[in-house]
Amino acid sequence: MNKAELIEAIANGSKLTKADSGRALDSAIEAISKALKKGDRLSLVGFGSFSVAKRAARLGRNPQTGKEIKIAAKKVVKFKAGTELATSVNGASAKKAK
Repeated sequence: MNKAELIEAIANGSKLTKADSGRALDSAIEAISKALKKGDRLSLVGFGSFSVAKRAARLGRNPQTGKEIKIAAKKVVKFKAGTELATSVNGASAKKAK
């Protein structure tokens, strides 16, 4: 699913116009981005949580030449799926298997 398809799905599910759905999606993405940029954790109960983690600097290897390279430290965004999302993706049979 791409952004246009997501906007259409939001419009169909919420009875908003596609333009309003697009603005709502853009606003939500912007709010999530701002929160993560500040270092906050964002939790959406049942869906999952977004957080920022620090990845330490490390040595890597150029796959073409085999030469060692330094990979700089950076922040990365992490997403952990909530129970309801994980269950819906895996289906009811996965829940029964436990």
